[in-house]
Order: sequence, then C-alpha cells, then structure tokens
Amino acid sequence: MGFKNTLLRKDFTIRCRGKLIPLAQPLVMGIINITDDSFYANSRSRSLQHIVARAGEMLEAGAAMLDLGAQSTRPGAEEVGAAEELERLLPVIHALVNHYPEAVLSIDTYHASVAEKCILAGAAIINDISAGEMDPDMIPAAAALKVPYIAMHMQGTPADMQKNPRYEDVVQEVLDYFIYKTDACRRAGIADVIIDPGFGFGKTLAHNYQLLNRLELLHLAGAPILAGVSRKSMIYRLLGGTPAEALNGTTVVNTIALQKGASILRVHDVKEALEAVRIVSFLQDV
Repeated sequence: MGFKNTLLRKDFTIRCRGKLIPLAQPLVMGIINITDDSFYANSRSRSLQHIVARAGEMLEAGAAMLDLGAQSTRPGAEEVGAAEELERLLPVIHALVNHYPEAVLSIDTYHASVAEKCILAGAAIINDISAGEMDPDMIPAAAALKVPYIAMHMQGTPADMQKNPRYEDVVQEVLDYFIYKTDACRRAGIADVIIDPGFGFGKTLAHNYQLLNRLELLHLAGAPILAGVSRKSMIYRLLGGTPAEALNGTTVVNTIALQKGASILRVHDVKEALEAVRIVSFLQDV
C-alpha cells in the first residue's frame, strides 16, 4: 500500500522558526555525527571544517533538515554527558547558522538542558531517542521552546536495549506507546509531535521487520512518522556485510517505509534517499 493510498495518513505540517513546512511530500533529514564512535565510521567527524562541508553537500543534495548528534546511541555506547555534548554541538550550530542561515537544524539529544541551549543557539527541532523517558524535563522544555519534537520508541537504554528485547506484539505495543506519548506531549503543549518507531533500539531483527511490515498502523497515533533505518544492523546483518556495504539495502527499506507512509527519512545518504522519494511519489501519481 503506497503512502498516497494509506487512509490513515494525513498531509501533516510542522512549524520551524515561524515557517510552515509541509510533509505531504516526504522529506529527507541528513545525519551529522559529531562523535568518534557512531556505528557507521564514515559518518563520524569532529572537524568543524569537515562538518560544515558535509552539511553543505547534504543541503545541496536536497536535505530538508540536518540532524546533529554529539552522543553515540549505538548499542552499548558510553554516555558522554550533557556538558560534553554542548561543547561539541554549539560550535557546529554557530558555524552552520552562519554558513547556511536557512538550514533547519535538528538536535539529537535526550538532555533537556542540551536541547534548550541548542535551540536558543539556532536549532529548530528536538530529536529525543528516549521520548522524554531519560530526562523528565525534556517534554516540558520542548513545549516551552515551541519547537517540533521527535519522540522515539526505545525499550531500555542504549546501554542495555539489545541484551534481550521482548514483546508480545511489537507493533501493538509500539502503537500503544505512541498513542499515550503523543497525547502526553500535546497535553504538555507541544504542537508538532513526530513519531519514530526506533528501528534497532530495543528490537530484534524480527521485531524491526514486523514494525516495517505494519508501519502504516502507527498512523493511528495521529502524527507524522520518521523512519531511521540508514545502514543499520537490521539491514547489514540480514544481508551480510558491514554498515559501509548497506546503502543498497537501506534504499530498499527506505522505499518500503515510504510506501507505508513515512513522512521523513533520516539518512546518511541524502541523494539516494531523495531518489527513493521521487520514484515512490511518481509511482503514486501515475
């Protein structure tokens, strides 16, 4: 079932820094990792010059937004702490705002204090892998800052999420979680909530593909869906190989996610993701 024909899908919009961004045509979010240990080696960088250049390449390729992360959230990743996150993020935000003032920047953090300072520095979206579970101040902070909030589902924490994830019905449990979470966010005052099923976060290989296969059901939560599958283990472990060899598989999974109604693709490879968007969009219009 293509996204245009998914009855539960709505033509969502989000507001970023006074601008209304339509999601009727799915958008691509480019990943910028300001770390030394993200799972995909080619996405890592601590050089400001390299980050600015990489951001420019993604924007030129058509990325609608850039997601900046300074804390690796791969399974078993060591937490760097809010102070170190800010030390890494703020110079990057200042540089990107200076070089690309129209760019929409998202901050990948589960610390409310980090999110607040980054939004004040020029970022426009908060992307929280814990959906407020790891910092109870996050949801009130997002509401006060009046920015779109990406709430992701994760069973456990990055330190233990892949040790033994269990569900009776992963799709139903993730849907129930988002019905509850989107309501809590809206009651707190967040106008624009985006949901991320959290592929690879507290899920087995089977759980990930069960979620992908029934992704359209998450529209029952009444929020746009972000799919973040880029070069993840659900792809390269199934096919054999490494994250560096998972681009083709990523494009296949992104295409399926689009057909199931995803509004945003979070990716390392912007050009290829946008090609998937164009093909799926054209297919639904012919």
